[in-house]
Amino acid sequence: MKRFLVKVLAFVTDKVPAISRKVNRLIINRLVNHVRHRPHPWSTVHDYTSWTSLTDRKWSARHLPAKHLERPKHDRVEEFFKRQDQRLSPKSTLLFPAFAQYLTDGFIRTRMPEAGEPDDPARKQTTSNHQIDLSPLYGRTPEQTAALRLSSEASDKRGRLKTQVREGEEYAEFLYDGTQIKPEFEVLDRPLMSDAFAGNQDITSRLFAFGGDRANASPQVAMMNSLFLREHNRLASMIEAANPSWDDERVFQVARNIAIVLFIKIVVEEYINHIAWGVRFIADPSVAWNAPWNKPNWMTTEFSLLYRWHSLIPDVMKWGDKDYPVGETIMNNKPLLDVGLKRAFVDMSAQHAGEIGAFNTAAGLLRFEKMAIEQGRLCRLASYSDYRAYASLKRPNKFSDISSNREVVSFLEGAYERVDDVEYYVGLFAEDLEKNSPLPALLGRMVAADAFSQALTNPLLSEHVWHEQTFTKEGWKVIIETGALRDILDRNVKGGLSGDLFIGMTHPDWKPS
Repeated sequence: MKRFLVKVLAFVTDKVPAISRKVNRLIINRLVNHVRHRPHPWSTVHDYTSWTSLTDRKWSARHLPAKHLERPKHDRVEEFFKRQDQRLSPKSTLLFPAFAQYLTDGFIRTRMPEAGEPDDPARKQTTSNHQIDLSPLYGRTPEQTAALRLSSEASDKRGRLKTQVREGEEYAEFLYDGTQIKPEFEVLDRPLMSDAFAGNQDITSRLFAFGGDRANASPQVAMMNSLFLREHNRLASMIEAANPSWDDERVFQVARNIAIVLFIKIVVEEYINHIAWGVRFIADPSVAWNAPWNKPNWMTTEFSLLYRWHSLIPDVMKWGDKDYPVGETIMNNKPLLDVGLKRAFVDMSAQHAGEIGAFNTAAGLLRFEKMAIEQGRLCRLASYSDYRAYASLKRPNKFSDISSNREVVSFLEGAYERVDDVEYYVGLFAEDLEKNSPLPALLGRMVAADAFSQALTNPLLSEHVWHEQTFTKEGWKVIIETGALRDILDRNVKGGLSGDLFIGMTHPDWKPS
């Protein structure tokens, strides 16, 4: 009956826009209200509430207070994630994890220890701006933004980001000149893992000068940043043409505003709608204007961990006519440069992602699962059971309440004395998937609560900013008419996209059950 009612509601809201907005507001508020509103009483700086925990945003916030958990019976918990027989998602294409990683790399930014520095306190801290702000494109700081800008008052160049053209395609400039980072880009965050590839010029020579240290992590993430780079420069060209008296600074700032809002629209209207099923969400800023949850963003340590969706990545990905094992794609932009942006999006949209869950992480990514488990312990996160209760879900009374998969239950029984000892990170991925969603229940609920309360509270969407004057008449039209990555890609590749070319996160053969 519940599924039938959802289908009826989805049909009605699709046909009647006035009802759609009311239902959209109602459901978003319900989802956000499943958890506490910000500000949270705790952060990772102390195990108790303090002035520092309430004000110093270089520490990750906490949904629940620190808690001591009994250690597992053995020290091989990461084996819970080790892929056995690869399972692919019937719903999600590889565009889904590509976008998810690009989105989260902008604001989930655990600080990595310097050489010789201990994990504690480094990995309890964050370098995040705590906003969805396209920092992988624009950088985290004004100095980084300045290094990435062309900064020219010449006609047809105002407001642009620096680019190069390779085989008729626009990309960011390369970061390295030989074995050294170019002096103009020294202010940028060094690409994560770049030290491991320091002597490999096949890798370093293709690393882009991006605003984010994770934006070169894989070719599918570099693909996303390249798309929004082109869109920014296209927007700047459009704005300059409509406002020839505007200087470089104003053109840049307005183009940046529009690009960030376009990105947030994609987050809600394509990404969240892929995760959910039934009523389609719309990016209506007015939902947050008078909502009690409209508070300044502060990323939590729980949010940082729940987004480690390594099992979405299959063992092999196809770029053009070549198959790449996952290990060969790490920090490797060659597949993207070889096939070009259009083919890259087509290829990612044609392949199934992996299925989120236990025993389904590729061997080359297992070390990241171990690091996530260790980070949860370092931050003394409460138990999986505690987070179920916090998110208004039923606590498990026995291991078989967590999963219907006997192998999963057996592993949990062998690793933990009691069901209340199951760790947050492990429990998130032990659950069965929700029907018609690529995510399990607790993971989906916490993603929805945080995503809506962080996306719709963006300053650009606030009541006294959300109008045509902020974005220009031309920019406002672009915002209204854009609802999917396909829209942006179509206007940023040579010749556009033919009508039957599929670009999307939901596989075209998937049907809801």
